Amino acid sequence: MRLKPLLGLALIALGAAALAWPEFSYTRDSHDAKLGPLEFTLKEKETVRIPAWAGLAAIAVGAVLVWRGKA
Repeated sequence: MRLKPLLGLALIALGAAALAWPEFSYTRDSHDAKLGPLEFTLKEKETVRIPAWAGLAAIAVGAVLVWRGKA
């Protein structure tokens, strides 16, 4: 199989996912502390927004790669 059509399909799928779910959240550990037998962990919730233009651009580039890869 050729690499360009596969990469194009992956970009189309990622672009569609970015349009369907424009933001996602994750939790990261920011600080750990030990005070004798006690352990403390501070967790922060981060939210990442994906702009709509980025999803559309990924779909467009993926479509071009699929179209050009078949030729």
